[in-house]
Amino acid sequence: MTGITLFGLTGALVIGLGVFGLVARHHLVHRVLAFNLIGSGIFLLFGALASRSPNGTDPVPQALVITGIVVALAATALAVTLITRFAEASGRTHLPDDSEDGDGAV
Repeated sequence: MTGITLFGLTGALVIGLGVFGLVARHHLVHRVLAFNLIGSGIFLLFGALASRSPNGTDPVPQALVITGIVVALAATALAVTLITRFAEASGRTHLPDDSEDGDGAV
């Protein structure tokens, strides 16, 4: 097994863990962390795909990964700020389910 294949499989595993965390967790901070895991796995897959080029490393996926890291950092900061404001306003750290409304409306 080559290093590139190992990086690709690790990226797929990280994406799978992130999807599981996104579905299984209800705490908003846990969901943001799971979303970041998905992004990190995608960045790892892009890096593995960039190094499969026969002429060396392709610079386009590398540029996409660097740009994606910056965007992910900004989106994470925004999400944490919104979660903090939501927790201050409502006193909760998770979104309400339909069953928590109590009125039975859909």
